[in-house]
Amino acid sequence: MRRSRFLWKLYAGYAVLILTTAALVGVLVGRSVVDSAEKQAHNELLARARALVADDRMIGWFRADPDKHIQQWFGEQGVATGTRLTAIRADGLVLADSDFNPHQMEDHGTRPEFLAAQSAPVGYNKRRSVTSQIDTMYVAVPVLAGTEFLGVARAAYPLDTVESELAEIRAQVVLGATAAAVVALVLAFVVARRTTRPLVEITSVADAIARGDYRRRAAKTAGDEIGQLATSFNSMAQQLLDRVDTISRDRERLVAILGGMVEGVVATDVNELVTHMNDVAGRILGVSPAQSIGRPIYEVTRSAEISETLGRALHDRDREAAEMVRVGPHEDEVVELRVAPLRGAGGVVDGAIVMLHNVTELRRLERIRQDFVANVSHELKTPITAIRGMAETLVEDADMPIATRERFVEKIKDQSLRLSSLVSDLLTMGRLESEGSLVRIEPVDLARVVDSATTAVAPVADKRRTRVSVDVPGEAVEVLGDQDALEQMLTNLLSNAVKYTPAGGEVWVRLGRSAEVAVLEVRDSGVGIEPIHQKRIFERFYRVDKARSRELGGTGLGLAIVKHISLAHGGDVSFESTPGRGTVFRVRLPLATEDDVA
Repeated sequence: MRRSRFLWKLYAGYAVLILTTAALVGVLVGRSVVDSAEKQAHNELLARARALVADDRMIGWFRADPDKHIQQWFGEQGVATGTRLTAIRADGLVLADSDFNPHQMEDHGTRPEFLAAQSAPVGYNKRRSVTSQIDTMYVAVPVLAGTEFLGVARAAYPLDTVESELAEIRAQVVLGATAAAVVALVLAFVVARRTTRPLVEITSVADAIARGDYRRRAAKTAGDEIGQLATSFNSMAQQLLDRVDTISRDRERLVAILGGMVEGVVATDVNELVTHMNDVAGRILGVSPAQSIGRPIYEVTRSAEISETLGRALHDRDREAAEMVRVGPHEDEVVELRVAPLRGAGGVVDGAIVMLHNVTELRRLERIRQDFVANVSHELKTPITAIRGMAETLVEDADMPIATRERFVEKIKDQSLRLSSLVSDLLTMGRLESEGSLVRIEPVDLARVVDSATTAVAPVADKRRTRVSVDVPGEAVEVLGDQDALEQMLTNLLSNAVKYTPAGGEVWVRLGRSAEVAVLEVRDSGVGIEPIHQKRIFERFYRVDKARSRELGGTGLGLAIVKHISLAHGGDVSFESTPGRGTVFRVRLPLATEDDVA
């Protein structure tokens, strides 16, 4: 409470008002008391002077010569009343005085009170007495014989006695005013504190809400306007809490949605300053989302396409789309841009949303699809055209020599075998890429797969004088899979190794295990693969040397089938190749567990 500046401001106002009022009341009361005391003294003196004049002996004493009886009587009256009493004859001679010897007193005919009493019922004056040298109040009453002025009877009282009494009265007034002011200040503090306490509490609750504590509430202490303010404030705080909770839930949902999107999202205001960026956008643009907030988008992205597209969308207030190419560490990335303006209240555009979609893989797959269609068309067209041409020649040329006819028939047979192999590989590829591509799933000993595959390629290896060496462990190496598919995978690898190894070379087949993985290696001493071709050798119909591949009877699908079969078994395939020194392909497959074998 002591830290409440409003309390002390309010209390200071109360204090100024109370002290000012106490001072004014004290001054007015003091002045009134002084006036009353002086009036009372005046009246007392007047009464005593009149009492002197009322005595029947006064006229005789004033007309006769000074008499010792008047002096004696004035002395007795002065002692009895505690007042200085003086008789002054019309010629200014002092006939008697209760305090001093009249024979030693000077002429009083010039005294102000004496002169005033000659023309008025009462003469009054306050001055310093020449005789006593004391500040004195004088009241003089004329002594008349009919209308004849005989002199005055004067009563006097020392002002220092009056002042001492007035000082005491003033002290009592000041003490009373001070006590009243202290009591009023204490009561004012209590009232101010009771008045400001609810306001201080409301202020404290407002500060807590400003810091994020939306559940604090102010206590309703009274039914007055401050109590109504506390009630209204609590209602406002509850509404604010409900709205903040709603906004927080909506924001969390929005962040979850944006975080789960595969597209990058960047939000900007109308000045193109970034207000939000999800992690996907940060990865696409290669920037930190947290450090991008509040910065211009052109400074964050360094992309003219994004800035220009965003500028057009904000200017035209319509959707815009574009495409940009970003230089990547391995290959250029293609990013599709879509910008939509954001409209606020009244339909005014106050920002925009930039959607970033990395379509590099889609473009690559589209290119592969186009190449595949073109290659399939070409690969199918070549043997079909050859078969058709030679068949038509045989039909139309009835006189063709027997040797030529046999050569044509042999070529038709070769082309039909090539066409059959191509169709078979295409069907295999289709089967592997479709759901449920593996025909049978069972424990397979890879040693038997190696034996079967090496037996299948032995005639071709013998024909090319290529030696095939096999390294298989003594115990079974079992995986869970399709034995026919695994045999086809290894056969394709061995066939490629034999075909691309010069006559007299060697091919090695090794089977082993590493941790919980079976490893099949096929190594050759062939021509190897140039680095520029190594990224694409698993693509369908991709050939390093197209002429040599066709000469050797390849379809261009062998390694693609190997990759799909290894992936279908939960494994992977990799290779290492040095041009002129050979290539090694390595297939890793998960080993079958005891439960699988059982």
